[in-house]
Amino acid sequence: MATRVLLTGMGGELGTRVTNLLEADDRIEAIVGVDIDPPRGRIPRAEFHRVDLRDRPRIVDVVRALEPTAVVHLGVYEPDARVSARKATAMTEAAALVALGAAAQSPSLDRMVVRSGIEVYGRPRGGPQRPDETVLPRPTTPWGRTLAHVEEVAAESARSAEVPLTILRYAPVVGPHIPSPLGRCLRLPLVPISGLGDPPFSLLHQEDAAAAAVRALESGFDGTVNVVGPGAVTPLQAVLLGNRFPLPTIGPGWLAARMACAAVGAPLPAHVIELLTRGRGADGALGQESLGLVTARSTVEVVHDLYEWAEVIHLDVAHRDAAA
Repeated sequence: MATRVLLTGMGGELGTRVTNLLEADDRIEAIVGVDIDPPRGRIPRAEFHRVDLRDRPRIVDVVRALEPTAVVHLGVYEPDARVSARKATAMTEAAALVALGAAAQSPSLDRMVVRSGIEVYGRPRGGPQRPDETVLPRPTTPWGRTLAHVEEVAAESARSAEVPLTILRYAPVVGPHIPSPLGRCLRLPLVPISGLGDPPFSLLHQEDAAAAAVRALESGFDGTVNVVGPGAVTPLQAVLLGNRFPLPTIGPGWLAARMACAAVGAPLPAHVIELLTRGRGADGALGQESLGLVTARSTVEVVHDLYEWAEVIHLDVAHRDAAA
């Protein structure tokens, strides 16, 4: 197993969880992470650098100091999740070019793991509803095209370094504490859904996403795999599971829905509207066979988790109760 890991995107929920899993493995000598925000939890053993992944000089300095034997590239920024859509595109493309390009120059590098998404398949008319890895990417949204570009940059970097590359095409990762435009939309009191159909989509729990990244790192598998939670739900089913109200929407109504959602802090980028109107799924059999991936939580369970909110207990109230 790799012993010196460069982890981009460490500050996100997924990056922090992957870091914790790597910290628990005493075979790993060093873990160094970079991101625009600090990790969302304790990282007792890893080293973190708060840096914009577009800052090439600083990224190069970090990589050279570490001389990584492996890279886990989670530095992809979904539009309207942690940053705005325009900034997300610029940061994601720059992060791939800068971080992966710098890592490819490390003489000790022996493997790369890169996060992508099933959005790269797009939803073209007549295309498969559950594409496997043999289906050529045909992205039909800006986010899908950005992810396809990340995959191209990663493939070129891996060829340059002559190392195996694992590309993980995740289903949408949502949860109660994960910045996600889809998650914010589904938690609205009134949720826009398609008035012309109710297409199914699949999701992925963050714990399963983190486990897949670590398993890919351990295996050194050279290829692309889909990572998708079992089962599917439709937008109407998801809305009803959360005791929300569906708003059937068609045609120009989506423009009004986008404006209304943005006004309440839940922007709807094109790939989320595509999921709600065309569905989103993929075949995850190859990941199970080649990497031994086991996605423990189904899509329905992910939706249930999304709607779970922990009760807030104010400290002054807790102290008064204890005193009483």
